[in-house]
Amino acid sequence: MVPVTCPTTPFDGQKPGTSGLRKAVKVFEQPRYLENFVQSIFDCVDGLSGATLVIGGDGRYHNRTAVQTILRMAAANGVARAVVGRGGILSTPAASCVIRKRGAIGGVILSASHNPGGPDGDFGIKFNAANGGPAPESMTDAFFARSKAITEYKTLESPDLDLDRLGGTALGGMAVEVIDPVADYAELMESLFDMAAIRKLFASGFRMVFDAMHAVTGPYATEILERRLGAPAGTVINGTPLEDFGGHHPDPNLAHAEELVERLFGPDAPDFGAASDGDGDRNMILGRNVFVSPSDSLAVLAANATHVPAFKGGLAGVARSMPTSRAVDRVAAKLGISCYETPTGWKFFGTLLDAGRINLCGEESFGTGADHVREKDGLWAVLMWLNVLAARGLSVAELMAEHWGTYGRTYYGRHDYEAIPQEAADALIAELRGTLPGLAGTDLGGRTVAAADEFAYTDPVDGSRSERQGLRVGFEDGSRIVYRLSGTGTSGATLRVYFERYEPVGGEHGLDAPVALKPLADLAAELAGIVRHTGRTKPDVAT
Repeated sequence: MVPVTCPTTPFDGQKPGTSGLRKAVKVFEQPRYLENFVQSIFDCVDGLSGATLVIGGDGRYHNRTAVQTILRMAAANGVARAVVGRGGILSTPAASCVIRKRGAIGGVILSASHNPGGPDGDFGIKFNAANGGPAPESMTDAFFARSKAITEYKTLESPDLDLDRLGGTALGGMAVEVIDPVADYAELMESLFDMAAIRKLFASGFRMVFDAMHAVTGPYATEILERRLGAPAGTVINGTPLEDFGGHHPDPNLAHAEELVERLFGPDAPDFGAASDGDGDRNMILGRNVFVSPSDSLAVLAANATHVPAFKGGLAGVARSMPTSRAVDRVAAKLGISCYETPTGWKFFGTLLDAGRINLCGEESFGTGADHVREKDGLWAVLMWLNVLAARGLSVAELMAEHWGTYGRTYYGRHDYEAIPQEAADALIAELRGTLPGLAGTDLGGRTVAAADEFAYTDPVDGSRSERQGLRVGFEDGSRIVYRLSGTGTSGATLRVYFERYEPVGGEHGLDAPVALKPLADLAAELAGIVRHTGRTKPDVAT
């Protein structure tokens, strides 16, 4: 098998977003489209020749085809060893785990995360670096620049490999190892948590439901929750990964995990509920008749971290993305540890984690993680919650009431306006950006504006600078509105609007979040002129 060099020409728009390059499947099925972007990655990764590369994805439609293409190209580009999950499957946090454990130069992860799958759905690809985390902006900028100038790519002319048989084989001069996608990750989880305490919790009659949403975490959750921890068979629902996620949207939120929500808010509800997304890096946490916002989840885990073996010595520091509520800030202040505010995108946590400045972090978009890998990790967050519940002996509702009684409650919500024409979205942001400088000190909806700005971030470790990371309006009463355009969609633009309202200790903690936040949500829509710019009178998704 001799490497073949194939001529090519650039495609427009191969600029990675927040989590890699995401487009409709039909775009990726174009001849040379995937090859161009993969070769652009390989051309920019120093030391690729002779290295180990991890490859896998969430099992969505086009995953197997793409894995075979990438394996051929890796062999042609001099990679010495490729480690691939059986069936081409690796959850995103498991891929990070394998990269770190195997000393790989990095990994190619195939996923569009929480976006729909199937022939008419979405596909995605990203590169994770040697630390296991998403490529930093300096690398993704280089990939994009290369994609605009590429003239050829390298591959092998060879039959497909059998990806369903564990073990080693050869592809040209490259060794290929097909691994159990769950084994390394499950072993890591065993080292982090008090598994005996969680087993005892389940043995006591504690009931939970984990909705894998027919996505990648089904096999992981079944192995860990049911086989290793003794949860009853059937605890994991929708546990078989399907190429189209069963026709559903694999996004773990109140709008898309309907079956799980109905169970937790229905008669004879279990004690605990959780869901994960397409590639396994997001999580939703529910108790009986209780929804825990991702922002609150991060704060509660920070406040209770020392009950978990991995954090028995305490937290070094915490970090949150800028749109995430400031609930965790209050926990950090009480603990006397640093709290960092970063742009959206897990890659921004990487330098802080690598430098040891933090060991717990999270994003409001249902992402929570720690220093065990360099990705957000949905099943890890579920196990962290189970460990805390086992240690504290409280229900989810009791734990939340205790937390709010100690730190106050931050009501939090997000409205997503999806597939807005790009021109309309850009015009809305440009107009709002021009309004911000004159808002400080003014009255909006009965609240006095304390500050209004556009968030920019200087990494305290490597000094890199990221501009235009979201528009913020903060009020003197502690409330806040944030606007940003998401980088994870594949059609038009997604406007995300976030709002939070703080109720101090002794305040109104028992309101339904949508009720508590309605004045702010209405103000946010009016201030940005959402109806005028987009014609939308309500969000597509409200969480």
